[in-house]
Amino acid sequence: MQRRTIEPRPDWQRTVEEQGLIYPLTRHPDGTLRPYWDESAYYVFSLPEVEALEEVVEELHGMCLAAADHIVTANRFADLGITDPRIAAAVAEAWHRRAELPSVYGRFDLRYDGRTGTGTGPAKLLEYNADTPTSLVEAASPQWFWMEDRFPGADQWNSLHERLVAAWKKQAALLPPGSPLHFAHSAADELGEDLMTVAYLKETAEQAGLDTDWLAMEEIGWDSLSGRFVDNQLRFIRSCFKLYPWEWLTTDTFADHVLDTLDNGGGTGTTLWIEPAWKMLLSNKALLAILWELYPGHPNLLPAYLDGPRELAHTTGYVAKPLLGREGAGVTVHEKGAAAVVLEEPCCYQELAPLPDFDGNRVVLGAWVVEDESAGLGIRESAGLITDEYARFLPHVIL
Repeated sequence: MQRRTIEPRPDWQRTVEEQGLIYPLTRHPDGTLRPYWDESAYYVFSLPEVEALEEVVEELHGMCLAAADHIVTANRFADLGITDPRIAAAVAEAWHRRAELPSVYGRFDLRYDGRTGTGTGPAKLLEYNADTPTSLVEAASPQWFWMEDRFPGADQWNSLHERLVAAWKKQAALLPPGSPLHFAHSAADELGEDLMTVAYLKETAEQAGLDTDWLAMEEIGWDSLSGRFVDNQLRFIRSCFKLYPWEWLTTDTFADHVLDTLDNGGGTGTTLWIEPAWKMLLSNKALLAILWELYPGHPNLLPAYLDGPRELAHTTGYVAKPLLGREGAGVTVHEKGAAAVVLEEPCCYQELAPLPDFDGNRVVLGAWVVEDESAGLGIRESAGLITDEYARFLPHVIL
């Protein structure tokens, strides 16, 4: 793994916008606009390196599924902050009937620098977002076209598009017949990232032959006469892909209706949501501690606990991560030797493993899974130890 600089393509901003990346710039706190899509540099991997990482990702995914089964079987929902018995029951039912429920994609965030010979070790799992992962558009489309422009004939860890289309084709039989698959995003997203992620997934579903429609989550209505959710044309919503976290869906104004009408497999309700409710087990930072409990010492895991930092406070330092959150919100870094702090908010306390530094840039790998298979890579850089909303996306190539 190497970082190399390169001259950006002429008119690169217009190019990536035409490819679906309508948010190529980020506004920073000082008011300046700086590139989010950054093609002034790129990362190079060898094919054996990527093949090894693919194996790691699929092993981690299998371990996460085993951990999810443990949470349900041992009734450890409280460790995830799920204390409402109705929500726990819905998640458990979804897990037991997961073969009947469409489940599309997820993203592992990994610490990796390609420098195993220097003692920094193998890829380490930082977290898994399997409910509402973003940065999909840039990973699937613009970076592929960038490679074709800059390195024609080269390769990339990127089979996202074809795997997504294949997943929709395979899972089409699980969708309720006779109605479109709705795609919903939140209108509160001001950047357009959620909108374009949903638009891209909708496109892959259409290429798989599905009938689709879309709307904002805020446009979903409730028909009290029929006891069903309806779209902005007053059609019943039988199935809906939502880029809207389950922890919001089960606690907002319509939460009771969601649970009352939930199709959790086999047509038992009136609305089937994608991703399914069991994905709440994988997008909760408590998963990291449960993984460490089930697989202590695993080379691709970092020590993590729910009851406090334990020995991490004086051995390595630690990172306190709220159980739920996006874009690094609420994450705090505690250096080695600092006083151990147990926060009031439920957190996962994970070993501090500083992101690798490439020319002053802190790097995290976003490794994608579609269904149960490794499907692609997106790379984000940040100036600090936390990958937040000011991170930059850089393309990669296999040479």
